[in-house]
Amino acid sequence: MSFEEDDTVVLHDQHSEYDGDTGTITQIMESMFGDATYTISFEDGQEAGVPEDSLELVEDEDEAADEVEDETEAEDDA
Repeated sequence: MSFEEDDTVVLHDQHSEYDGDTGTITQIMESMFGDATYTISFEDGQEAGVPEDSLELVEDEDEAADEVEDETEAEDDA
């Protein structure tokens, strides 16, 4: 899964002072091998060079509500 700028994510990196914190992607850098690393901004700083596998997307509340509504409609149709 790739992320886009302004996505809200949770950082999972036990070596980072921001481990478990929620932040916003502010920059995407692609290596010459095609791998992306991200710069994440938090309330009190930022972390650069974060690999994709250390991030978890935080679903937008509106999107999550739409998904639940769609599932309910599908069950009603069946």
